[in-house]
Amino acid sequence: MSAVRTHQEARHLRTDVPATPWTGRDDGPGDENLRWHNAVHLDPERAAPGDVAFVGFRSDEGVRRNKGRQGAANGPDALRRALASMALPKPLRALDAGDIEVTGDGEDALEAGQRRLGRAVAALVDRGHPVMVLGGGHEVAYGSYCGLEQTRALREGGRLGVLNLDAHFDLRDDIRPSSGTPFLQIAQDEKRHGREFNYWVLGISQPSNTQRLFHTADALGVRHLPDTECGLPDLARTERFVVDFLASCDVVHLSIDLDVLPAAVAPGVSAPAAYGVPMDVVERVCHRVAASGKLAVCDIAELNPEFDVDQRTARAGARLIHRMVTARM
Repeated sequence: MSAVRTHQEARHLRTDVPATPWTGRDDGPGDENLRWHNAVHLDPERAAPGDVAFVGFRSDEGVRRNKGRQGAANGPDALRRALASMALPKPLRALDAGDIEVTGDGEDALEAGQRRLGRAVAALVDRGHPVMVLGGGHEVAYGSYCGLEQTRALREGGRLGVLNLDAHFDLRDDIRPSSGTPFLQIAQDEKRHGREFNYWVLGISQPSNTQRLFHTADALGVRHLPDTECGLPDLARTERFVVDFLASCDVVHLSIDLDVLPAAVAPGVSAPAAYGVPMDVVERVCHRVAASGKLAVCDIAELNPEFDVDQRTARAGARLIHRMVTARM
């Protein structure tokens, strides 16, 4: 079963976190003292087109099926708490639309949650909100796509581009969907709709992907850049990759698996990276995509607070969200 819960409703079910994660330091009144917790509200009636919208996807089921380290269901609130006290350079408004929660391990539990997430994402995008989906395992990416696929922009012929910042292709051909299958599921859906599968991956780790996955990526026409070519000395190559991606599409689905970052920066993930892409490179990529004006949905996946150290992973994910939203200001 899946459920949508606001923070007020969740307060009566969970006692390990504050009633709302949107709290933090208060330096006084005025725009010069603004922080994220001042900007976020929970009332959809107050939201205006252009306001960023957050949706949480509390799911461990995809990671469990993929035999990873469980705990990502607690990622959404950890990201909110890490973002809450960050200072804002200018006033902005943001809506927190609550959480989609996947509970149980029934045959259709994850799939029902992804469909529920899709409906929430589609409604927010069509109301003019750039959407930040706070994962959850990387199965969140298919739920985000299910929403984009329903939006007016794609129904009217807009070209979709999916950019995944990830050490893994996540193109597994498994019997049951998991955190390792979302982009193959997207490829299959795009084929059914008669659209090109326009999927690019930045940060691929060769030791983390079998040759079968590389062959699948080649067969599907996936463009990818390995982590060994995404360092600061390779910045020009990385930027060309992103520019070429942006030229290939009208609507962007950006998916960020935090295991794209080095383990020292992001220890709190299911599969920490032995190598990884430097944080400053990932941040520049996020800024470039957000500043393009094409970003409709971004999901931030695989934060597992149970394995985080000093909130490093949560803070890194929050920093990327902050950079993307402020790039539009």
